[in-house]
Amino acid sequence: MSVEEELNSSVKYSPIQRMRHSAAHVMAEAIQDLFPGVKFAIGPAIEDGFYYDMELPRPISPDDFPAIEERMRASIAANHPFEQSRWSRKKALDYFRKHDQPYKIEIIENLPDAEVGIYQQGPFLDLCRGPHVERTGQIGPIKIMRTAGAYWRGDEHRQMLTRIYGTAWNTQEELDQYLWQLEEARKRDHRKLGRELNLFTFSEDIGPGIPLFLPHGEIVRHEMEKYVRETQERHGYQHVWTSNIARVRLFKRSKHWYHYRESMFPPMDETRDTHDGETAEEILDNSFELKPMNCPSHFTLYNSQRHSYREFPIRYAEFATLYRYEKQGELSGLTRVRSLTQDDAHIFVRHDQIQSEFGEIVDLVREILGTFGMTSYHMRLSLPDMSDTTKYHGNAEIWNAAVADLRAALDSKGVEYEAVEGEAAFYGPKMDLMARDALGREWQLSTIQLDFFHPENFDMEYTGEDGQAHRPAVIHRAIMGSSERFMGVLIEHYAGAFPAWLSPVQAVVIPISDEKHGEYASAVLRRLQAAGIRAEVDNRKERMNAKVRDAQLRKIPYMLVVGDKEAAADAVALRLRSNENLGALPLDEFIAQASKIIGERSLELWPASAAVADHQGA
Repeated sequence: MSVEEELNSSVKYSPIQRMRHSAAHVMAEAIQDLFPGVKFAIGPAIEDGFYYDMELPRPISPDDFPAIEERMRASIAANHPFEQSRWSRKKALDYFRKHDQPYKIEIIENLPDAEVGIYQQGPFLDLCRGPHVERTGQIGPIKIMRTAGAYWRGDEHRQMLTRIYGTAWNTQEELDQYLWQLEEARKRDHRKLGRELNLFTFSEDIGPGIPLFLPHGEIVRHEMEKYVRETQERHGYQHVWTSNIARVRLFKRSKHWYHYRESMFPPMDETRDTHDGETAEEILDNSFELKPMNCPSHFTLYNSQRHSYREFPIRYAEFATLYRYEKQGELSGLTRVRSLTQDDAHIFVRHDQIQSEFGEIVDLVREILGTFGMTSYHMRLSLPDMSDTTKYHGNAEIWNAAVADLRAALDSKGVEYEAVEGEAAFYGPKMDLMARDALGREWQLSTIQLDFFHPENFDMEYTGEDGQAHRPAVIHRAIMGSSERFMGVLIEHYAGAFPAWLSPVQAVVIPISDEKHGEYASAVLRRLQAAGIRAEVDNRKERMNAKVRDAQLRKIPYMLVVGDKEAAADAVALRLRSNENLGALPLDEFIAQASKIIGERSLELWPASAAVADHQGA
């Protein structure tokens, strides 16, 4: 949050944010007692807590947190009132100069107001516009969470401050639930599980933000994409392929060059060609650019052929590898990368087909996300702010028609949604699906965007029933978003315990004694593999219980223990990764049941067992 946002926050804070903002002041009061000479910057409320930026006389560590919390609780118990007053700029400047608070002085000097807001609770006084709760006793249970570095005003050339994060909740139960969720999220962190399960890696030699998928990770990725591809084909999509590079002039024509250039890799000039007589702009236009988005290539495919009204809708789909030069500080495992594979699609429709096609896409999104176990979500309709003429192209009439079409499509499907102004794409309104994972966290996954701008910009046409040329509309659509980010979300949603159909290894055969039962274990493996089940044999010279425990740590769905009895009966002793021992059953029966679960892409681990709901992690 910027200084200006923090100082103008009074109209933005919800009741719990008001309480958390007050907690930030109480934390500052405690730190002032413990760290004489501290210099304060700003302390706003944030989504799940608060922070305060400050310059400390000595480094702070988690060992200091209990003392800070103790002082905060004492202030809360004292039930001091938050007293508001208005000071002249001169009075405020004199006060903060006397108390050696340079950041407060800089804030006041940059404010246009003749007077500034002051809040005081007990002995602590601070520059603030508010709002706050009435008394410190209205602040709920608190906890100091962590520290981080933060440049003053976000400027890397300014002073590095210490940012201390805390959280506050209305009840102890809410705080406990929040702390549990954080701990569970730490355990489920896809970066941690990705290493432990040998799914993916990163290398400085390759470059930050460019993931490399190990064999097990590629299996998960392949199964995800295979399912989406099959489902799209069943819904009438045609898969295409386009290059990873294109000339800069293509992205200039699409206007992406002007709106997303900061997130694009630098263009590559083909220096082996001569540029005699070419201007600098012509050299740039003919240079190559790593593809940051796929739509201009699909528009080019559309224009490569003539089209009739009878063909519509035309649905092009592609798992396209894209490259976006995200800032290094914003990269985060698989969820924010520079090399991503988008399950991209562009549907070319007649205008009379927009509502029905949009409804078809909503159904497709629900079907695919439901198969992945993402069933809790809501929709967000992103609308334009037509006063922003630098971002939004076209006239208001076209935009209003596009918005009306999207609203009608959502209403026809009975979809609840929230409308947010100013978040539309530059070429049209869009709908984003906000899904909740097993911990209740929201992720923006699927997106559907309606585009009237590019058909005009790329001069797209089709021959109508009247024999005349007409413009189609374009619907941009991605369901997973990107394979990388979606995999990261799924890893955390499942806690690494994928449903059997997604698991890199679906079954492990564990001989009680490799010497005595190794031959039968190998025969079981061959039959599993012949049935299409991804399996392996654990023939290490370890005890059976150790092998079972290792398989559970690897999140393998099925453990098939074999010994004398199983070999004699052509059977296996089935254990689930949830630690449920289902006992012996004929091998053919296991193969038939497991194949059914895998083939149906079921979230069940095994029927009629306590592990049926295992999709949230074992």
